[in-house]
Amino acid sequence: MNGEMTAHERVQIARNPQRPGIRDYIDALFPHFFELRGDRLSGEDEAILGGVALFHGQPVTVIGTRKGRTLQENLRANFGMPSPEGYRKALRLMKQAEKFHRPIITLIDTSGAYPGMKAEEHGQGEAIARNLYEMSALTVPVIAVITGEGNSGGALALGVADRVLMLENAVYAILSPEGFASILYKDASRAGEAAGVMKLTAPELAALGVIDGIIPEPQGGAHTDPASVMQALDEAIAAQLRELMKLQGKALAEQRYQKFRRMSAFERAELVRQPAARQENQP
Repeated sequence: MNGEMTAHERVQIARNPQRPGIRDYIDALFPHFFELRGDRLSGEDEAILGGVALFHGQPVTVIGTRKGRTLQENLRANFGMPSPEGYRKALRLMKQAEKFHRPIITLIDTSGAYPGMKAEEHGQGEAIARNLYEMSALTVPVIAVITGEGNSGGALALGVADRVLMLENAVYAILSPEGFASILYKDASRAGEAAGVMKLTAPELAALGVIDGIIPEPQGGAHTDPASVMQALDEAIAAQLRELMKLQGKALAEQRYQKFRRMSAFERAELVRQPAARQENQP
């Protein structure tokens, strides 16, 4: 693994345009991938790529965010910011996977859901909320991998999983450091400072119990040696899937539900003691 790095440095690596994208992971890890398109309601969103593939000989459903490489691909995929059509497509594929008892693997790399007026008119908030609701109750194994940026509800809409893995230099947060700095400091230029307090790096999130594993990267980032990252990710997904396949149906969904419920747990006693402590410090 890399040595000590600041959160801001990891953000820059996570955003490097040369990092492997979803097509790279599919080509390396999921042979015989067959893409499925459209949300069967409104249209097709190229910011979400999904379909059926094999993983170690087992049929799986693979879904992820796509940013594109060239400018033309970036524009078609809206720079990896999905619209409601994309999230509805993802949910359609998840429900199909559940019907045919296929594990689901999601690959997340997005700066967030598209915030434009058209997306809001088409129900962006509802589409994300629906994914959160439905994913929490899926009866097949779900593994989410954050490969680059994992920002806001745009990432969480694919992240309600039994196991959440992160590449070592990926980041996962409620919003971008620039957005955080704009709200907290009223100054987006303080994004580097904001990144340092957001707890958005893989080591920090692992310590908090938000994620379940870290995939090591070579010095300088995944793009410097993609083959080693693919091998490490392949081994990690295989190990997690072997464990998850031991559980069935509602038991799996209940375990996933409790996993996320524990993240919001806190000691009520702390809330009681804090006011008292403040009173004691008053003159």
